[in-house]
Amino acid sequence: MTNIKRRDMLRGVGGVVIIGGLAGCTGGNSGGGDSTGNETTTAMDTNETTSTPTPESGMAMVRVAHLSPDAPNVDVYVDGSVALSDVPFGAVSDYLSVPTGTRSVKVTAAGDESTVAFEGDVEVEEATYTVAAVGELGEGTFQPLILEDDVSIPSDEMARVRVVHASPDAPAVDITTGGQTLFDGVEFTQSGTAEVPADTYTIEVRGDTESNDGDAVAEFDVQLASGTVYTIFAAGYLSPPEMDEDAEDGEEMVDKSFRPIVTIDAGEGGGGLLDVFVRAAHLSPDAPNVDVLVDGTAVLTDVPFGAVSDYLSLAAGMYQVTIQATGDPETVVFDEELDLMSGAYTVAAIGELAEGAANPFEVVILEDDRSAPADDMARIRVFHASPDAPAVDVTVKSADLTLVDGAAFGDTATVEVAAGEYTLEIRGDTESNDGDVVAEFDVAPEGGRAYTAIAQGYLAPPEDASDDVAFDLQVVADN
Repeated sequence: MTNIKRRDMLRGVGGVVIIGGLAGCTGGNSGGGDSTGNETTTAMDTNETTSTPTPESGMAMVRVAHLSPDAPNVDVYVDGSVALSDVPFGAVSDYLSVPTGTRSVKVTAAGDESTVAFEGDVEVEEATYTVAAVGELGEGTFQPLILEDDVSIPSDEMARVRVVHASPDAPAVDITTGGQTLFDGVEFTQSGTAEVPADTYTIEVRGDTESNDGDAVAEFDVQLASGTVYTIFAAGYLSPPEMDEDAEDGEEMVDKSFRPIVTIDAGEGGGGLLDVFVRAAHLSPDAPNVDVLVDGTAVLTDVPFGAVSDYLSLAAGMYQVTIQATGDPETVVFDEELDLMSGAYTVAAIGELAEGAANPFEVVILEDDRSAPADDMARIRVFHASPDAPAVDVTVKSADLTLVDGAAFGDTATVEVAAGEYTLEIRGDTESNDGDVVAEFDVAPEGGRAYTAIAQGYLAPPEDASDDVAFDLQVVADN
């Protein structure tokens, strides 16, 4: 998972380096080789496709990355024509085919051609480029960082990865993984390139030190596939500015905090930032044990009722998710293609398989909030997954406190409470939340933690049902 820790000691960047001109722009780095002897360059790639963007004769391949955290959405003009419109912070475009020679480039606020952030001529040759908008408008450092892209394919079983420092409030950084230093002393606007064996890595971003052992201010997992070229942009603020107090009510503020942006530039493809976290929950009391397959490969086997798996890490994308009876692949209860964006999810099988069930079997996908509440608070999401229970209220024993009001089967409700010990009362739903208590459960949520409390099983189990499917409240940690 991506884990960001902001440090005051990382405030205060030194001088800003701007690379001007497209032709011959590899060079200009004063600080960044890597421990394996690879040369640090200003070249980088940011293509989402797996085709190699090779320019035709007389043409160049150019794309745009919006990496200025305080700039609005922008429009990009090339030779007076709109090439890209309404580009948000963090976006990287596809490659555009552009004639070689002197090109006039202008970047304006989206929909407002009179508000110009940058305007100038650039020289393009028959090559592949990324033009990254970096710096800050408010500090007068907004500039295009123009980078020539190496999209040659690495050898078998190897991947090429490039890290670009585009975080305007971070000083020079070291990039490490598993005790190995990949990049040493990369400053703002600089980048480094390395070829590594195809594998999954935990990338650590550290304040630059002579021994490359500074505090890790960010960690994230990335899967690097064989024969593939990647770029990792370190973008956003380590210490985001305070929200504008004058902002209009309801105005949506863009998330400007530090983030890794990983793109697949060329080659065989696959992999990327492992920022999708998925777990499975078997909450159907009359369903058999199941296997869970992702793209045809079993990732969980023989999962019994009541089990909630650990999170699996995936790259964002399309996945075929199949749930089938263990030992009986012909009995498929769920088989759908899911488009999973960055985030955390619980895939829960709920309801009953029995014909004519009031709440028939279905698979629901819950978006999980794994962020940490305050150190003295806990977040609890209550999930009603008991197929024969009516709508319920959840109250706290010996306290005039209702946590959940009128949750029906399949509903969720989230509340933050002070860390401590509680006895939760499950009641039939009433207007005054004073219905009969059908069950009590003791919980002890810890500060800074997020939980899902699952009401599961039968309130009135069938005569032939085992004790395992009786009504219960299962509390699982989300972070």
